[in-house]
Amino acid sequence: MKWGVVCVPWILALAGCANVAEINETLPTMSVISGKKPLEYAQCLSDKLADSRGALQLQPHKEGVRVIVPGKLSSGPAAVFDIEDRSGGSSIKLHERMSNVPVRPHDVQKAANACISG
Repeated sequence: MKWGVVCVPWILALAGCANVAEINETLPTMSVISGKKPLEYAQCLSDKLADSRGALQLQPHKEGVRVIVPGKLSSGPAAVFDIEDRSGGSSIKLHERMSNVPVRPHDVQKAANACISG
């Protein structure tokens, strides 16, 4: 119990508030190609993250779609997916707000990997 009291404020302090532009300035934590079209991949993400993150925000972006994932422990976005159309599928880049914090929730990364194929 004592560790929870110590760790939660520390994690929240590291999380801070960030916006989409600041998150996109960080190095991507994932950069892959999928056989799915951008909207198909975005729908898969929405399905996988519905229970842990709620509704994702979709925005048209370049030749595809940008998916903004809400934070789990704080307000503001936690991650941004830039999904661009390419022949035969899409290219996907994931930027995460707490990418350098090893104790961050990994539900976004797991959903991103699960949606790549199939």
